[in-house]
Parts: sequence; C-alpha cells; structure tokens
Amino acid sequence: MPVSDHIRRLRDQVGNGLLLLPSVAVLPRDEQGRILLVRQADTGKWGTIGGAVEVDEHPRDAACREAEEEAGIVVELGRVLDVVGGPDYRITYANGDLTAYVSVVYEATVRSGTPTPDGDETTETRWFAQEELAAADLGPFARVTFRDLGLG
Repeated sequence: MPVSDHIRRLRDQVGNGLLLLPSVAVLPRDEQGRILLVRQADTGKWGTIGGAVEVDEHPRDAACREAEEEAGIVVELGRVLDVVGGPDYRITYANGDLTAYVSVVYEATVRSGTPTPDGDETTETRWFAQEELAAADLGPFARVTFRDLGLG
C-alpha cells in the first residue's frame, strides 16, 4: 500500500510506534441497497473503500479521492453515518507499524464509472447485501465499522 510523504516522515521519527491518523470510509450503495466493498491486496480481506486523510485535505475530498483510486468510481457523498474510533480501530501492519484510526464514515452513490479494483491496493470489487456482511470475509476494520453502524 502506498504511504504518504507525511506518514513516511512521521515513521522516520517514531519508527513503528503508534500513530493516530484521521481517515475516511465510503459506503456506496446501489439501487438494491447493496454496499460496495473492495478486497484489500495486503490482507486478501474485504474492506470498505477508504484511507487516510492527507495533510490539508478535507475529509470529503479524501473520501472522493479514495473511491476513485481504489474502485475507479466517482461518488456523490451523502450524510456522515458516524465517526468511529477507539481500541477496535487499531491496526498492526505486517511491517510492525502501529496505527490507530479515527474514521469519518460517509454514505455515497456511484455517479460514474464501473467498480474496478486498482490492482495495487485492491484486487476485487463486489456489491454486498446487508444480510451477507455477517458471513463475508471482512477485515477487522470493516467488521467493527459495520458492527458500530448496526449493519453486521
């Protein structure tokens, strides 16, 4: 997964130590109410579209950027569904980096583009009905996000 210059500079100073990072998650829904998820290249698990907010970037802009980067779609953002964080939103990456995220979760509608993985961060895209989420092979971030939203 690509790492921003800002995070790279922080990592140069703190090594693998815990970083608290702002992030976004985007939950596009189709006409049937299904949610678009992406398969994460690094874990092979299904996850929400999203990622870290860059320095001086508005969270709404980050959400739109991540949707285009990870799934090849242009989205219209709806309301903020929740802002989530806490101990369940900590991630230890394969290289040992510790990160705690606070994430703004947006509802969204696809305005253009066909969901397509980028081949770098994501390897697959798929629409999931809400009742499929409980049995899906979700990553821990997506699992707790859906739990906290009451969706799975």
